[in-house]
Formats: sequence, C-alpha cells, structure tokens
Amino acid sequence: MRGQAGLRPGELSGGQAQRTALARALVTGPKVVFADEPTGALDSLASEQVMTALVHTVRETGTAVLLITHDAQVAAYADREVRMADGAVAPVGVTA
Repeated sequence: MRGQAGLRPGELSGGQAQRTALARALVTGPKVVFADEPTGALDSLASEQVMTALVHTVRETGTAVLLITHDAQVAAYADREVRMADGAVAPVGVTA
C-alpha cells in the first residue's frame, strides 16, 4: 500500500483495510489462515483485488486457507469447495 503508511485504520478504504488484515495474518508464516467472509463488505473490484492477493500469496507460500463465504464468485477461487445445507456438509468437488 504505497503512500498509505501514515493513515489510521479508519482512514483506509474497505479494500485497503482487508488487504492490510490479510498481510497481518500472513506475515508470521502460518500454515493455515481462517478467512470468514474476507470480502463481505467490499465492492466487486475490491473483492477481486483481495482474493487475487490472497490466492497469489498462499500459493507462493504454501499456506492453506479455510475460507467461509456466501459469495459464489469468491468460492470460485477455491481449489476445493464444501457446501453446507441444513446443518449437513456435502462436498461439491474440486474446482481447480
């Protein structure tokens, strides 16, 4: 985030805040990242930017991501999708 270093958290856009949160989650090199609706409050462009950055980073580092979402476009970034319906887990299959 070039030029944004001096801003307070409340001064960042939603996309900037989400990318910052992802960077903070990934900087320690975790084996797994749990992401609950990581694009839930973002517009489509910011959502795409966040998901592209997340996918690129985790593939580069080998980090696994467990992502929860109601958004089919966000789910499409996953290598594997598991759906829940009426409290039951039903695997959909491999998407990549």
